Amino acid sequence: MCGICGFINFKTNLVKNENENKMTARRMAEKIRHRGPDSWGEWVGEHAVFAHSRLAVIDVENGLQPMKRTVEGHEFVITYNGELYNTDELRSNLISYGYEFTTTSDTEVLLYAYIHYGEKCAEMLNGIYAFVIWDSMRQHVFACRDRFGVKPFFYTQKGDTIVFASELKSLFTYPEITPTLDKTGLCELFALSPARTQGVGVFKDINELRPARYMIINRHKTVVKQYWSLKSDEHPDNYLDTIDHVRSLVCDTVRRQLVSDVPIATFLSGGLDSSVITAIGAREMAAKGLQLSTYSFDYEDNAKYFKASHFQPDSDTKWVPRMVEEFNTNHTYLVCPNNVLTELLEEALLAKDLPGMADVDASLLYFCREVKKNHTVVLSGECSDEIFGGYPWFREKKAFETPAFPWCYDLSLRNNILLPSVRDTLDLDGYSRIRYDESIAEVPTFDGDNAEEKRRREISYLNINWFMTNLLDRKDRMSMASGLEVRVPFCDHKLVEYVWNIPWEMKNKDNVSKNVLREAAKGILPEDVRLRRKSPYPKTHNPHYETAVKELLDGIISDPNAPILTLCDKEKLNAILNGSSDYGKPFFGQLMAGPQFIGYIVQMNYLLKDYNVRIL
Repeated sequence: MCGICGFINFKTNLVKNENENKMTARRMAEKIRHRGPDSWGEWVGEHAVFAHSRLAVIDVENGLQPMKRTVEGHEFVITYNGELYNTDELRSNLISYGYEFTTTSDTEVLLYAYIHYGEKCAEMLNGIYAFVIWDSMRQHVFACRDRFGVKPFFYTQKGDTIVFASELKSLFTYPEITPTLDKTGLCELFALSPARTQGVGVFKDINELRPARYMIINRHKTVVKQYWSLKSDEHPDNYLDTIDHVRSLVCDTVRRQLVSDVPIATFLSGGLDSSVITAIGAREMAAKGLQLSTYSFDYEDNAKYFKASHFQPDSDTKWVPRMVEEFNTNHTYLVCPNNVLTELLEEALLAKDLPGMADVDASLLYFCREVKKNHTVVLSGECSDEIFGGYPWFREKKAFETPAFPWCYDLSLRNNILLPSVRDTLDLDGYSRIRYDESIAEVPTFDGDNAEEKRRREISYLNINWFMTNLLDRKDRMSMASGLEVRVPFCDHKLVEYVWNIPWEMKNKDNVSKNVLREAAKGILPEDVRLRRKSPYPKTHNPHYETAVKELLDGIISDPNAPILTLCDKEKLNAILNGSSDYGKPFFGQLMAGPQFIGYIVQMNYLLKDYNVRIL
């Protein structure tokens, strides 16, 4: 992938100060150089300045950006972050209209697709992307983001100038844009985080282009439009045809995403999702006389301390070797040392620009760095649980009866650590309920749904637009901080569109979680792997992590100048340090229990300190 950034101003001629504007763009790009360490470039036009840091994956030599093409005397320039998986089809169509290509890169295909189809090109793209195009013919700037927000895009307005970037840190490099938290930002961090409201950049006046939207900026106005959405309707196929169609869609999306001009691998946990991707990938590679590379992750001494739970019924220890042997992959076992989980907490925060999933983020950052030593592109199994209904809350009574985000019902732990004045001002419960209600109001309805199926659609919509988005955000930042591109086949919009309308009695037939995907995997996976119960991304079970992260927090609250103490009650934080952590009651999702909450507070302090955040 890549990093993109720049700024737009229709009230002035940016070429007149070309050198100064180029240097500003270069400084912005330097902040996200980790996203694209292979090459970089800037372009200055009359009303737009673009910069780009490139991670070369397709047409390594010729896909340099920003890329400029001139058609019928009009100049078009693009800065683009992403991958298109229907590049060949788009190129063939454009060739039939007379376009000539000088590279094999998807960047050139995307630019010509916009030149030919205009804003309609967004509906034709299959991939993960965020891009911006200067259009001299229409005298406007066109920005677009993929359907599920796999690739990030933030923007803000400073006077007459609109500034955009892949990551928040790049925006803060632009003159006079400073990280400031108001009531909304603090509510995002304490009530919802590590999830985040779509469109909200947390910091004051920072916006996010929501997934499945494009934005047109001209001298008169800025308009944002939605180009895609899920549609609720009656499912057209019987059970057997549904299984066949899901199998076809999954195989197709994995095959498309195996295309790369640099080494490619898969993440392999031995669970259903990663195993399906690995099995298809291994067979595709073997047909070409190649061996697929795979990676698995674990933690130091995890086998010694692992305890099965409702959320994590077993470890990956025996399942990974089973898959490696079955599909003859070139496998690497990665083990995260205990010290890394605390040592990389700050670096993980800096990668994301926001506090996240604590040791889960830190370990992922470590693993991505290790994978990057040998590979540039990997396929991962994210998004399957949100799409096929794999999480416990798709079937738990509480989720159906509680008007709240099912991964975070209870905000008492978050509320309890705040200073009373801060708690009263923010009203975390009220803020969370407002965001919840906004999301429920967006759910596409179908008149044929009964009350239970209607509620299940709501739960599914929340998962896709909140929980899945958070996991994609985490994966993008930790991987791109390592210069590693991660692709997510289960996030293919054609697959999601189809599965969205499959009735629950098929998805959960015979009370088997993700039954449709499991049935589609017949003949692809060994039976024992196919029927393995869901187990999420692994976390450490070693008690040494809790000890280490408590030491970090103790050091922070012992400092009277620690910025977190302007928001949190020192006595309540000390009580957390001296109490015993509840490992069985996550404060977010399935994995983030007591030690992860402490890690989250530590990351919050890093954010306030490292970014010199101003609080209103």
